[in-house]
Amino acid sequence: MTSDVRIGDNLNPDDISIYRELSGGVTTAHILHGSANSIGGQTQLIKLRWGVNDEDLKFQHWDPFIKFALGENVKRTSSSSNNRFPDTRMGVEEIFMDAFQRAKDYEAAMKAVKPGSPAVRRDLKLDALVEIMNKKRFITCHSYVQSEITALMRVAEKFGFRVNTFTHILEGYKVADKIKEHGANVSTFSDWWTYKMEVTDAIAYNATIMQRMGLNVCINSDDPEMARRLNQEAAKSVKYGGMSEEDALKMVTINPAKALHVDDRVGSIKVGKDADLVLWSDHPLSIYAKPLKTIVDGIVYYDVERDIMLRKNIIQERNRLIQKMLGEKKIRQSRFPSQTKLSNTDELWRSPRTQ
Repeated sequence: MTSDVRIGDNLNPDDISIYRELSGGVTTAHILHGSANSIGGQTQLIKLRWGVNDEDLKFQHWDPFIKFALGENVKRTSSSSNNRFPDTRMGVEEIFMDAFQRAKDYEAAMKAVKPGSPAVRRDLKLDALVEIMNKKRFITCHSYVQSEITALMRVAEKFGFRVNTFTHILEGYKVADKIKEHGANVSTFSDWWTYKMEVTDAIAYNATIMQRMGLNVCINSDDPEMARRLNQEAAKSVKYGGMSEEDALKMVTINPAKALHVDDRVGSIKVGKDADLVLWSDHPLSIYAKPLKTIVDGIVYYDVERDIMLRKNIIQERNRLIQKMLGEKKIRQSRFPSQTKLSNTDELWRSPRTQ
């Protein structure tokens, strides 16, 4: 359990992926860590404000989230070197049951402390779980298999809260009715399957089936390259499931904004919302569409024409530096011919071809 750690403490504002995702028409990103722990760390929502520091990347005034995980990534029985609990999917469920029972007891003990009596030692891990039970922090859970999805929902209902979002959820189509009853959002891949055992039942119609069952469906990425093409990922549901273009576009705009509780700020064009906009060269769901401008908070952070100019400047600067280095080398050779000859001999002696 690592519920005390925070992604917000480890943001890299110089990560080139921020600029590349702007070039793909993305304005907001929910940053999560990997999926090795059943109860993971606290996540961070950011605006892709390329050029600012780590604090200014953060989306202000949003409900805090935390990452949970189910499945093979957690139990790790595919690895012969695995030596930790849990080893089974049932063990993963027990992790949740034990953690929330401890959090419940911890909260009761904290409330029972009276003036003058010994204080209860604060536990940052359990503080986060208490926030979940009090609906002050919300779960986004890495998931695949239907049995685990329903198991986590049972745990949540036992302790009086709900899972906010099931991510990946490639078997979501099997239990869409139960997810709707529970009240969770879903965020899935468009057409990933068979890359590990628990994904063998994944189908390309998953997003459409869940959407038709009345769920709030989002399309997520799992790497920076896919994040640059979310519009195309959403368009796949038009092809596979016959989803309407409007509903497909919602899966990468207003639907994730709703899932993250920020739909009053972003996700659609409306007076009073943040001016996060993308100007496309073509229909946004077309494979030929390219963002011409990506605007965050009313500021143009990506402009295709400026990008072309910057690329030319970089090439010119690179060539200038190369020519300067070559010129310095010629000057050095003319001034110190004996040293140059020794250096060349030394290089020849070290060459693999002469050994």
